[in-house]
Amino acid sequence: MSNGKITIGYDKNPMSIFFTFKGKHIIGDKLVHEVDRNQQLISRFTDSVTAKPKLYPSLTDFENTIQYKSQRYICVAPASVWFTKQYPEDKWVELIDALPDTYKIYLLGSPQDKDLCKSIADKTNRENVTDLSGKLSLLESAALIKDAEMNYVNDSAPMHIASAMNASVCAVYCSTVPEFGFGPLSDRSFIVETQTLLTCRPCGLHGYKSCPEGHFKCAFDITLLQLLKVIPK
Repeated sequence: MSNGKITIGYDKNPMSIFFTFKGKHIIGDKLVHEVDRNQQLISRFTDSVTAKPKLYPSLTDFENTIQYKSQRYICVAPASVWFTKQYPEDKWVELIDALPDTYKIYLLGSPQDKDLCKSIADKTNRENVTDLSGKLSLLESAALIKDAEMNYVNDSAPMHIASAMNASVCAVYCSTVPEFGFGPLSDRSFIVETQTLLTCRPCGLHGYKSCPEGHFKCAFDITLLQLLKVIPK
């Protein structure tokens, strides 16, 4: 223990009997975001307004990405650590091929996402696609995401990066749901998920290496039209 005079935590914590103050951990309600859940823990010491998360790329980070901003562009971050949280590869290709030709497309990801991003870039029929996976630092990626016309992401880290930069974002939800409280926080944000009523969804708080039911309808039933609707006219 820290020997602090005041200890605060969620009531579901096994150590909560030792807490001075306890907060209720509410999950499954679309109106309660994780930042609001955390805000309640410090509400005795601060105001009631929840502060949005922020990232602070340096001037150098912005300078390193200015070369990619000569025309309007869209960022796509296709990967996720969890298979069932990742929109399928061929569906990403379908989306990229359908996006207006006036946009440059950048694929973003870590070095571990290189194979997926390269495969998507190779499969697409358009020429103005650049694979930047593994080439940018986290803050350089944030600097690029900030000025994108749209950022297509999974329920994964790039979504939170977009939120921290208040960048336009379209979050594609497969096996998880926004009601868990981890959705996008940008002023201009969209959530796309299957319209099919699936009794198996959500199948877990995080994700799985494969679909427990074997059909992965939560991803495959998302339509191209749903994704294209968020693009500025």
